[in-house]
Amino acid sequence: MDSALSVSAVSKAYGPRRVLHEVSLEVRAGERVALLGHNGAGKTTLMKLALGLVPADSGSISVGGAAAGSAAAREAAAYLPEALAFHPALTGREQLGLFARLAGVSRAVVPGLLDRVGLGDAADRRIGTWSKGMRQRLGLAQMLLGRPALALLDEPTSGLDPVSRYELYAIVDEMAGQGTAVLVASHALTELEARTDRIAILREGRMVACDALARLRDEAGLPVRLRVTARGERAADLQARIGGARLNGASVEILCPPSQKMARLAEIAGLGGLVADLDVAQPSLEDIYRHYSGGASP
Repeated sequence: MDSALSVSAVSKAYGPRRVLHEVSLEVRAGERVALLGHNGAGKTTLMKLALGLVPADSGSISVGGAAAGSAAAREAAAYLPEALAFHPALTGREQLGLFARLAGVSRAVVPGLLDRVGLGDAADRRIGTWSKGMRQRLGLAQMLLGRPALALLDEPTSGLDPVSRYELYAIVDEMAGQGTAVLVASHALTELEARTDRIAILREGRMVACDALARLRDEAGLPVRLRVTARGERAADLQARIGGARLNGASVEILCPPSQKMARLAEIAGLGGLVADLDVAQPSLEDIYRHYSGGASP
């Protein structure tokens, strides 16, 4: 796949404070990458550098093969910030029509885009009467103008209800399916776990991990949780056979290395009528994040 975003050994400081330390990252066409890190880790700064809003102190960034900040790179990128500001006196149709004209796109696409993000019924209402979630949807419609090569989303689901979050990521998936590279920064780890192809983790301005979730799990070596429910009232017998810790009067929990998971499952399967149920929990994205970020909250 072609590279839509290429970041090579980029560093950035604001005065004496170093925000990014030789960070490298590549996002390919059609790929969805989650950018994680605690507040101040450098996520928003990296996006600003990719957009050409601030210059890097060293290293290089290209968007669609063009240097960040150049006219070609700006044309190839779209950005959805956490805090959106639109003219409150304009209607949604008028605002998106203005953006279309600025982007050199026919206004004929405006009604379809508003429908696509669920704003068709509110298109002729003034934006000042809209909720934050509706304004976020309008920002997403703005991103869709011109089919960008790279979409940068900074906390895109902030202020959205669960249904709106699902619909937003459905559109992001559609964009990726059409070849747009997506880099999304978010603290909402649960919703990212099944919505991204790779996870990139910044810690104090350094890229400490960047890979598919399955490979990060293997590298981290975090334990797999097996929760075994005993049949009847035989939890004590079950614990005596397989070890682990009693959770309640009916279940036993075992922690085991990933390399031993299949052997433990075979052992449990061999207990026959002693076992009523079994749940297997792989390390979550939050577990992975805490491992690589040194325990910091996302």
